[in-house]
Amino acid sequence: MPSTSMRHVLRSGADWIACAPRDEQTAFLNSLDDGTLMALPFLFEFWALPHQLPPEGNWRAWVVLGGRGAGKTRAGAEWVRAEVEGPRPLDPGRSRRVALVGETVDQVREVMVFGDSGLMACSPPDRRPRWEATRRRLVWPNGAVAQVFSAHDPEGLRGPQFDAAWADELAKWKKAEETWDMLQFGLRLGPSPRQCVTTTPRNVGVLRSILANPTTVVTHAPTEANRANLAASFLEAVRTRYAGTRLGRQELDGVLLEESEGALWSLAAIEAARIDTAPPLDRIVVAVDPPVTGHGGSDECGIVVVGVQSKGPPQDWFAVVLEDASLRGAAPTVWAQAAIEAMERFGAERLVAEVNQGGDLVETVIRQLDPLVPFRAVRASRGKAARAEPVAALYEQGRVKHLRGMTTLEDQMCRMTARGYEGRGSPDRVDALVWAIHELMIAPAAHWRRPRVRSL
Repeated sequence: MPSTSMRHVLRSGADWIACAPRDEQTAFLNSLDDGTLMALPFLFEFWALPHQLPPEGNWRAWVVLGGRGAGKTRAGAEWVRAEVEGPRPLDPGRSRRVALVGETVDQVREVMVFGDSGLMACSPPDRRPRWEATRRRLVWPNGAVAQVFSAHDPEGLRGPQFDAAWADELAKWKKAEETWDMLQFGLRLGPSPRQCVTTTPRNVGVLRSILANPTTVVTHAPTEANRANLAASFLEAVRTRYAGTRLGRQELDGVLLEESEGALWSLAAIEAARIDTAPPLDRIVVAVDPPVTGHGGSDECGIVVVGVQSKGPPQDWFAVVLEDASLRGAAPTVWAQAAIEAMERFGAERLVAEVNQGGDLVETVIRQLDPLVPFRAVRASRGKAARAEPVAALYEQGRVKHLRGMTTLEDQMCRMTARGYEGRGSPDRVDALVWAIHELMIAPAAHWRRPRVRSL
């Protein structure tokens, strides 16, 4: 495997070629001898995207999280190559016994071994391994061997031992926990056995455990990162269909979507609440949950725009979350200006702000920018979870909808439980959402009276 300094040279050269004018690219390629030109396609460090190269350091597991088509398979295949190949075709590499583990034997063979980005396609002719179908293994010219295993048969990993392993699409394995455990017992050869995991993320326990392990390193990329190697029509089609959806975040953005046990909101419920356009609304407010301080390390300032359609009795009302305009590390005048601009964009009739932390200072900052802004100060008398529960109940009733594009807010919602918030930092976006819906639906409903019908 190339040294750190050599990697920097190769990456710098690739960046220069990619950005150079066509005549300079042609001149560079013409300056290379035949042997260098033949080797160039197989110098992966020269062509690789950043997420396709393993991080430096002493790690046991490297996890490549990526969207569909992000180049995960190529990253895994090239890592195995770097492990087993030596400087010359017959020289030994760092590893000599490798486990190739996929959901089924067929998938290992068709994707990891013979796929367009698999080991056979990535290997130069003088280092290409030989496939032994009856023994389900690859054998390199230098004697290194890679055996094929199926995650449907964890016991198949009992007995063999390895100094390297590549696990592909682990998050969709049916017996992921058992297979991963068996693989760890067999990964025991050499001074520092290592493994590469390439997968589209899913919220499964085994993946969460691997990511939480201090000996794990992670690289990540969305599908878009590899757009140069993907059909433009494919990208356009999946963007149109899945952008802003839970499935799109998982399968295209490569984001591990989590929700805490006992969360007040579920990812599935939020997905079901999404709409593309907002209907006519009777009232719109902007709610603000200000941070205690205003510097780079402070909590976010939650700024959420919500509207309501409130014709008829309260049970017929429903709200639409229109925008999450929250900011991080912003000074008071910055977040106040952002809130006022959000009011102007949506024609909001009121700005609602929690003042528990800042007291009168919150209103003072806002009125310095716009003395006439309709402003209501609200104070929290109950905990965050207690305030959020009646709002979550409205979601369960299907009475709150979301426009697309508020994924960070939605992630926070899925970490809010009856016990409190289980994410990092403070749920400022959720707090702002809760204040907005309280202002538009919960407080008015408490004072709503059905008009009396006078008898004649």
